[in-house]
Amino acid sequence: MPFYHGAYSSEKSTSLVSPVISSAGLQVYVGTAPIYLTNDPSATVGKPIVCYDFAACQQQLGYSDDFKNFTLCEAMDVNFRVFNNAPVIFINVLDPNNSKHVTKNAEESLTLSEDGVATYSKKYVLLDKLTVKANSKELVLGTDYITEFMEGGGLRITLLVQNPVDKTIKVTSTSLNPENVSTTDIVGGYNSVTGAETGVELIRRIFPLYGLVPGSLLAPGWSSNPTVAAALTAKTNALNGNFKCMSIVDIAADANGATVYTDCKKAKTDLGATDIRTIVLWPMAQIGTKKYHLSTICGALLASTDAEHGDVPYDSPSNLAAKITGTILADGTPVLLDQQQANDVLNAQGITTAINSINGYVLWGNCTAGYPGNTDPKDYWINCRRMFNWDANNFILTYFQHVDRNYSRQLVRTIVDSKNMTGNGYVAKDYMAAYKCTFLDSENTETDIISGHLTTHTCLAPYVPAQYIENIDEFDVEALNAALKGE
Repeated sequence: MPFYHGAYSSEKSTSLVSPVISSAGLQVYVGTAPIYLTNDPSATVGKPIVCYDFAACQQQLGYSDDFKNFTLCEAMDVNFRVFNNAPVIFINVLDPNNSKHVTKNAEESLTLSEDGVATYSKKYVLLDKLTVKANSKELVLGTDYITEFMEGGGLRITLLVQNPVDKTIKVTSTSLNPENVSTTDIVGGYNSVTGAETGVELIRRIFPLYGLVPGSLLAPGWSSNPTVAAALTAKTNALNGNFKCMSIVDIAADANGATVYTDCKKAKTDLGATDIRTIVLWPMAQIGTKKYHLSTICGALLASTDAEHGDVPYDSPSNLAAKITGTILADGTPVLLDQQQANDVLNAQGITTAINSINGYVLWGNCTAGYPGNTDPKDYWINCRRMFNWDANNFILTYFQHVDRNYSRQLVRTIVDSKNMTGNGYVAKDYMAAYKCTFLDSENTETDIISGHLTTHTCLAPYVPAQYIENIDEFDVEALNAALKGE
């Protein structure tokens, strides 16, 4: 034991813990990308890709305005060009090494122009599997010829060497075939032999890889399929065993779903979209001549709104600018819903839509897909459900550091005091009406304590949307009489 003589100082760990805030609006999209436009088409397959801007996204995944074949491009366009959101996570399932996802093109003779240019009509060609021959000699890409993808997916080949005498080249190639991607590819699965995960199952890897917690799971162009919608929703309650998020899905705006708004109730039932952590939308949207799924607009709007509010998801997306120019069916037929139609038939069934309001098109609907079957306010209001998800995720991220430490009074006090201090900040900023964390003896029995099970109880009161604002006008007869009689 040391012999102390003099003045000394020591430090004690802070009893209050700074909160770790999750990104409530972080979007994860599962679909197909035009990877034939990238330098290494195989590099992004089988992994979540985090993108912070359009240029980086285009470099890693490629970009095309062909949203039907390359569904992830719709999300790129909306988030980076319309709403300016970042980051966004993409999972591409179009695999150049999957024989079902490619087409081998037989050798074809092409006629060269006088300046050595030929047009190859095959779409989505993988350049690393392209063979060009002139006079029976195989040419070298970058040395003997260069290529340029044309609008629509075809390829322009330009010789850098002298034209052959017959002015023809022979071309063999392999093309991506996005039309062969199926719902099975989107849903994906786990290979117990190799440990490989695919499709929606790759969402699990996001937190271990990047330390990011997804807020919204989407698959535009695919989520109108009941199997895909169910796979997305299955990930929302206990992602990585503990995190919570939302799935955002579409009712197909065609004969597979609903072509008139009165059919949406049945279409929602057929889709199986009844979960409290699901937002379901109908129909589609357009910006100029481009078509978008309303789920993509909703996901981007949620992320943008959260960012404006300090990354806190306390506001409803309803009656906020959707930044679209119209609502349509899948074939482009305009859909012109008024407020009463949207209210009585869609919102009343837990379906969100878009209407042309006083200041342009807005998203319209406050309820999760759990409504009207579930009327618990924490479950059926979109903003309340997201606030509960967000608070739960923040608790896990903040207090995970205390797992396996001694179950002591000091630990209990640290958690309770820290949560209350954080909650007081939320209330002071008007994010919610009230927030209180307690440690209840009734929830921490002797059996719980000796088993190492510590439970805190938090009561929070997010604001509900003022969905129905009414003013009552009444004719004031007495005032009229007084005015006429000069009283």
